[in-house]
Amino acid sequence: MKEDARERLLRTAYELFSRHGVQAVGIDAIIAHSGVARQTLYRHFGSKQELVLAFMERREQLWTLDWLHDEVHRRAADPPGRLLAIFDVFHGWFQTAGFEGCSFINVMLEHPDAHHPLHVAASAHLARIRALIAQLASDAGIADPDAFAAQWHILMKGSIVAAGEGDREAAHRAQAIGRLLLADTPAPGRAHPVPPAPAPRERVLTRA
Repeated sequence: MKEDARERLLRTAYELFSRHGVQAVGIDAIIAHSGVARQTLYRHFGSKQELVLAFMERREQLWTLDWLHDEVHRRAADPPGRLLAIFDVFHGWFQTAGFEGCSFINVMLEHPDAHHPLHVAASAHLARIRALIAQLASDAGIADPDAFAAQWHILMKGSIVAAGEGDREAAHRAQAIGRLLLADTPAPGRAHPVPPAPAPRERVLTRA
């Protein structure tokens, strides 16, 4: 079935915005890569801002729900294990040649005015990620899941930024800190123990 113009525009915007950021990609680039006429673009999206908002909604569906949420639940059966599995998923992501960082963070930083519609929308998408973490924390019996989710999300965002700097082991470093945080967090109703840390990998000595 032939792809309709709106979907072609959104798919093109997703690819370009994810890879290059929102500010660096103009409407002309979207038109050129999609092959859709300018007037058709504005018929479906009244402005670039509307297109960016639609891109972030698509990003939430594909990245937050279809990928991160589903992968975490596939990899671990218990809530503490799922919290830690976030960083195993991230580790694989950080190794990819096309690693692009977090689009929500990128959009928020590109529009630093806290009242700008794109800043507000990006912050809301990040808040929904924290809500997923808070649910896992609640399932794990953690006493204050919202406060815990805020701390865990800092580890997640920090690892993404570190990976962008070139630290491809950032997810495992964040996971090690996460184990300490889990072990030190009050959880009177915790039904599952904190999963043990994996055995340390044998260090291979190489000749200089």
